[in-house]
Amino acid sequence: MSSHSQSPAHDGTASGHLSGRHALVTGGGGGLGTAIALRLAKDGAAITLADIDADKMEPVAAQVRELGVPCETWQLDLSDVAAQSELTLEFDILVNNAGIQHVAPIHEFPVDRWELIQRLMVTSPFLLIRACLPHMYAGGYGRIVNISSAHGLRASEFKSAYVAAKHGLEGLSKVTALEGANKGVTSMCINPGYVWTPLVAAQVKDQAVAHNMSEDEVAEKVMLAAQPLKEFATPEAIAEAVAYCTNPYSSSVTGTNIVVDGAWTAR
Repeated sequence: MSSHSQSPAHDGTASGHLSGRHALVTGGGGGLGTAIALRLAKDGAAITLADIDADKMEPVAAQVRELGVPCETWQLDLSDVAAQSELTLEFDILVNNAGIQHVAPIHEFPVDRWELIQRLMVTSPFLLIRACLPHMYAGGYGRIVNISSAHGLRASEFKSAYVAAKHGLEGLSKVTALEGANKGVTSMCINPGYVWTPLVAAQVKDQAVAHNMSEDEVAEKVMLAAQPLKEFATPEAIAEAVAYCTNPYSSSVTGTNIVVDGAWTAR
């Protein structure tokens, strides 16, 4: 899959300011990717989901199509640099959402996991932005939304690769904003704290067993310990932040952040 053209108009129920636009959402088979894809589809965007797991994408694609907009799936290993190096993409909106985590002290951190996280969470966004910009520049319109993290602004012990990758993504987003400023292209970072996804729910359950605590205690005292607001953000809340970055009123909002972290980074 080396190129995409803008999808044709559709006759479905979704309509809005993104009608005629085409969005690529990476990590499209996950909980956050699902919410983002559905939210952009509700504003009329045709959607392409990219993920390594084809089976996870199909139910999401079906939900998007129920809104009356086209949805394609693209099985892609986003950590495969060679597979992305020569791409030419014709998307109007790019949401760099894919990511993984590995927790270990630096002196024990596996080099292969470090390199994997950097490829997936820094190099892949760079290559996808690089592949999308010529089309965006030619059309005088582009919206690039990078799902960063509170860890793009702060650090935590034992998460060196993730923190480094998110800080790198922040820098990439700012440079993209500067270069695209007079070409109709914006670039933003969304910085969630903890988001209640199936993955996080499983972590809470596992840690409740490990710490001999209730799941509520784990949520408040372990997972959300650094966050003043003891609530998980919802995937839908993050998707609304993404949608704001693509609406007609956000054209001068670029090169900066929307932080959805329960005041974590206010300390």
